[in-house]
Amino acid sequence: MLISAVAYGCVVYCALWLGWLGYIMQRLATRAGAPAPVPLPEPLPRVSIFIAARNEEAALPRCLASVRALQYPAHLLEVLVGDDASTDGTRAVAEAAMQGFAGSFRVVTITGTLGQARGKANVLAHLAHLATTDYWLLTDADIAVPATWVQGLLAHAAPRVGTVTGLTVVQGPSLLAKLQGVDWLLSLGSIQVATDSGQPMTAMGNNMLVTRAAYQATGGYEAMPATIIEDFALFEAVNAQGYGFRQLFEPAVRASSLPAGAWAALLRQRLRWVRGVAALPRRVQVALVLFSGYWLAVAGLLLLGRPDWALGAMLLKICAQALMLRVATRRAGLPMPAVAVVVGYEFFSLALTTHLALSRLFGRRGVDWKGRHYQ
Repeated sequence: MLISAVAYGCVVYCALWLGWLGYIMQRLATRAGAPAPVPLPEPLPRVSIFIAARNEEAALPRCLASVRALQYPAHLLEVLVGDDASTDGTRAVAEAAMQGFAGSFRVVTITGTLGQARGKANVLAHLAHLATTDYWLLTDADIAVPATWVQGLLAHAAPRVGTVTGLTVVQGPSLLAKLQGVDWLLSLGSIQVATDSGQPMTAMGNNMLVTRAAYQATGGYEAMPATIIEDFALFEAVNAQGYGFRQLFEPAVRASSLPAGAWAALLRQRLRWVRGVAALPRRVQVALVLFSGYWLAVAGLLLLGRPDWALGAMLLKICAQALMLRVATRRAGLPMPAVAVVVGYEFFSLALTTHLALSRLFGRRGVDWKGRHYQ
């Protein structure tokens, strides 16, 4: 009797999970609660683009080529590259890539620290002191921004909105890259629905606008505790000052990120992100934990002697997430991945989640990132 009750409990959980995913899918498809754009300022304002770079000679030319291709008037762009003690040719390739640029461009070598800021936060703190505009657009060296990026973000920088976060997708030819692309789209689609419902979730420092007024109201990165999740820390600090936020899921602000090239690099990236999850409101953390138990329910059905139910639950999950992915790709203006990638994502997700959990439990404390160790 007890075994049957537990098995039925697993089935009920799977049904609730699928219903919740359907709700997310419907909200994402109908753009329920999505922020409406505002008229661009007249005349168009000057904007600053911040790029923190540490040993990025391979990736940086792609990023800067996309900056040069922006449809925004070049004379209204101030591009600041913060060279974070690079030991390769980061500075040289940046200067070569931007030679003849009609706007303002500068590579800044970062040697000292400001207040408590460390790593990327320290680089951004230095660039903030040098910026001469009221709108700051943040991206990373491994990102290519769309030509409509500046206008797309500015169109949501309404009065008293402190941060605007664009959509970042992972693209690459390898299977690992394609699986990361699915993972990002599904995760950001869920985050978008939560954000459009009024729940502050996060911001992505590789595709983000922050106003000078909002940043300075926080005291800047030098006034914040040292952190490796500098984008989330800034997002929280700006919200605490009473500013609003916008999260966008549309092609106009869809930036393309290079994928983590190997499993170890992917794991380091996700361990860093876990720091941000730990800072989310308790109710959001509980929801994430409850939402992540589907595979446990499937395993429970197998252990309880119901392999037919387990197989059905797994197939339903794959089909449901395929539908969710179709909604997300359509809204993002991207093609639907191949069936093999969609099916393979289930096992990729399970392996990554398991590895992350084991690393958190038994791995050494802290995170290695960009050649540095952070506690």
